[in-house]
Amino acid sequence: MPPYYPVGKLPAEDLDRILRRHASGSDPRLLVGPGIGRDAAVISFGSSVLVTKTDPITFATEEIGWYAVNINANDVAAMGAAPRWFLTTILLPEAKTSPELVDSIFSGLSRACAELGVTLCGGHTEITHGLDRPLLIGQMLGETTPDGYVSGSGARVGDRILLTKGIAIEATALIAMEKGDEVRARFSDEFLETCRRYLRRPGLSVVKDARLAMETGGVHAMHDPTEGGLASGLREIAVASGVGMLIEEDQVPLLPESDALCAYYGLDPLGTIASGALLIVVDPDRAAPVAARLSEAGIPVAAIGSVRPPEFGIRIRRKGSLVDLPAFDRDEIGKVFEAS
Repeated sequence: MPPYYPVGKLPAEDLDRILRRHASGSDPRLLVGPGIGRDAAVISFGSSVLVTKTDPITFATEEIGWYAVNINANDVAAMGAAPRWFLTTILLPEAKTSPELVDSIFSGLSRACAELGVTLCGGHTEITHGLDRPLLIGQMLGETTPDGYVSGSGARVGDRILLTKGIAIEATALIAMEKGDEVRARFSDEFLETCRRYLRRPGLSVVKDARLAMETGGVHAMHDPTEGGLASGLREIAVASGVGMLIEEDQVPLLPESDALCAYYGLDPLGTIASGALLIVVDPDRAAPVAARLSEAGIPVAAIGSVRPPEFGIRIRRKGSLVDLPAFDRDEIGKVFEAS
């Protein structure tokens, strides 16, 4: 029997090998193509650049339309662009799709687009054989100036690493929505509702975070840590940029509800799906102004580490000792859903 991949992203080394072999386009207008640590593609249009991203929603079923818009907008924003236009393919389960389900999905899409100033401009919808739940694949298009974008490969030795809001925010909301009865029984109604509100407080969107950081200046790289959590996001930036990193674990923000749920389900927060946080790698002289600008706007931010030479490795200071940053073959949240 051949070996099979587990649920989740392809291993980074395999994906890198495949992309190098099969996705090395030669169009000179492609300024940023596919690669590890790159949130979106960048295409030149002369006086502007188009930033485009596609991402599916596979864990969430509740609020799936709202999710799809925000998750794709985050990746465009992490490249320094303003999200503008959204398309989606909606695949719906046979014998389980009601008019009410379709209306709720489109209501979520519409609401999220309105909140972000994005136009829903196309897509495809169908009832699909073999599905047990809705799946949405989104594509977000954004734009900026030719010198107004960054990627996950721009980190430089000496840069500071900032993180907004905290880790496992998306995981907290997902678990609350998909495992509500379990969470209520273990904790309380009030705890469950607080976790459900994580979608909007502190929120999954990092569009504002990214815009303020770019406006302040000095940003060399940004990344939206999703599957694989903070640890995977940091590793992707380091590998793409050819640098090392030192992370201070005691500086990484983890909100109390996220901490409690990760502990209850046996999840390592560093490897748990983390939309809502934005990694910002910034010139050391601009780290304080960027942090101040975010704080003034009501966005919590923490300085969690620095960029080191590649020979330093990707390391984390944990309880006073320097160890290698953990690597996760798949997102920790898979443990919650495989037990269903």
